[in-house]
Amino acid sequence: MKLGLLIETVERLDWGRWRAIYRAAERLGFESVWVSDHLASTWFAENHGLEPWIALTVAAAETHRLRLGPLVSPITFRQPALVARMAEAIDDLSPGRFTLGLGLGWNVDEHARFGIPFPPLRARARLLANGIECIRRVLHSRHIPLVIGGSGPGATLPLVARYADEWNLTTPAVELYRERDQRLAELCTEIGRDPRTIRRSVAVGCLIGSDLADLDARARRLQRLVPPLAHALQGREGLPAAAASLGWVAGTPPQIVAALRPLADAGVELAILGHYDHTDQAALELIASEVLPALQ
Repeated sequence: MKLGLLIETVERLDWGRWRAIYRAAERLGFESVWVSDHLASTWFAENHGLEPWIALTVAAAETHRLRLGPLVSPITFRQPALVARMAEAIDDLSPGRFTLGLGLGWNVDEHARFGIPFPPLRARARLLANGIECIRRVLHSRHIPLVIGGSGPGATLPLVARYADEWNLTTPAVELYRERDQRLAELCTEIGRDPRTIRRSVAVGCLIGSDLADLDARARRLQRLVPPLAHALQGREGLPAAAASLGWVAGTPPQIVAALRPLADAGVELAILGHYDHTDQAALELIASEVLPALQ
């Protein structure tokens, strides 16, 4: 299993922090760096940060090995032809390293706040299918890999089976992954596609510490940055289980490895770890030195 990083651009990410993150990721051996695509913070009204596609453009120009992409851009945010032209430009800057991430969108409040229509689920699924077809037409013969994020068996997975080069699921739970993976395989069989041609990845938040004291200190810092943790992560007792209930992996390096290993054994090729403390390079060093080698 390879490891990537997911960065929340709207949570006060600035150019200095962004450059430090992707330079460290490239140096330390992470496979990829991804950015979430939001217009505003879902936690703090006053938070602001970099526009994700512009952030990816700068990273593409200043890195040499990392795979880069949005995880994922809602199809509701931008016209597909514009997305295709943006993807083409970033692909030119980083040949073979850009992956286009698309999804149905989920944050109804964000759409309302910025005056963006948010159709019902089935209508958004049609928008995504039509949007992918439009993007393919604009790109002509150029192939930019497409990752579709989501796990809905009725709306998202049929689109994954038909269009995606990669499927991303937000969960650390191997049982849920296996269930959705089986459904995806059935859908692929129905349309005559080999499900093995679709790469599998998961996105999970990550809270790591070299020992219990380090883990406790980092948990306290993250509680201030990620409000949902403030209630769930109270002290060290039961911390990995509490984090898992939020879709995270947490613990010392051996515990992180133990949480990710079942997913790797089930066929997940890439775990994209949410890195929410943008100034905490020590966490990246710890993951790279003690988690990454154990999963390869």
